[in-house]
Amino acid sequence: MQKILVTGSNGLLGQKLVYALREDKEVDLIATAKGENRLIEKNGYTYFSLDISNKENVKNVIEKFAPDTIIHTAAMTNVDACETEKEMCRLLNVASVRFFVEAIEHFTPKRIHFIHLSTDFIFDGKNGPYTEEDEPNPISYYGQSKYDAELIVRNSTIDWAILRTIIVYGITDNMSRSNIVLWAREALSKKQHIKVVDDQFRSPTLAEDLAQGCILAAKKKAKGIYNVSGKDTMSILELVCRVAGYFHLSTDTIEVVKSDTLNQAAKRPPKTGFIIDKAVRELGYKPHSFEEGIKVVYNQFLEFQKQNP
Repeated sequence: MQKILVTGSNGLLGQKLVYALREDKEVDLIATAKGENRLIEKNGYTYFSLDISNKENVKNVIEKFAPDTIIHTAAMTNVDACETEKEMCRLLNVASVRFFVEAIEHFTPKRIHFIHLSTDFIFDGKNGPYTEEDEPNPISYYGQSKYDAELIVRNSTIDWAILRTIIVYGITDNMSRSNIVLWAREALSKKQHIKVVDDQFRSPTLAEDLAQGCILAAKKKAKGIYNVSGKDTMSILELVCRVAGYFHLSTDTIEVVKSDTLNQAAKRPPKTGFIIDKAVRELGYKPHSFEEGIKVVYNQFLEFQKQNP
């Protein structure tokens, strides 16, 4: 049996990992996040509160559970907040990764496989879509923090895999945060005026697909860097229009704008997107198309509404 420890289990990706792995008879699952367990389903795994910004906390959790694999999803991902709260960003995105790497390096009973989640924001967006070999050049503090964390992992002596991804969308328990698909559908169905950029290009990723990529990497003990995103690259405008098309909604209330008119604290790379051939070939990764992903999310949304009338 493989013992897998997931960090950030209250987050979108973390929840999808817990719900997929708790059903797996070959996995002994430990879910960790800061504070209480916010998942509705509490059975099929062990929950333990973990503050990734506390070095001793990280070391103690690794010694207590001695996992075979750690899937590290916990991070500060609000790009503008990272720009304005740099110390917190550094602590959660860089120092925490160093705490894990050092604890794993000093853990002698067994070798622990560390799977680290990274982002397309490590690139400047001048030459997307990117392969795993392309040279990072972050243009935001968030992107820099994630690249610095990658370097800590890559320069370590542990067994590691880095999974890079892009705009993760999906539905979580308790629906505390929305996502771009639900936001676009709700705004357009209410005929709200929305500003949408046409000069940023991404490969949106269904959370279930990313979780599957993580699980495949864990089971295969994959090593190295993998692009694990959606397979369709599009502008944010096209993304919103494709949501509108799926739900037969009018796009008349969309105001097309350029990124520099939004006055965001952090710069965004104009064109990223990933070439995912390596993950498909080596991991057996099979992501949904964007329209298939919309359908998955919408079906879950309807189920959520049924259970929470």
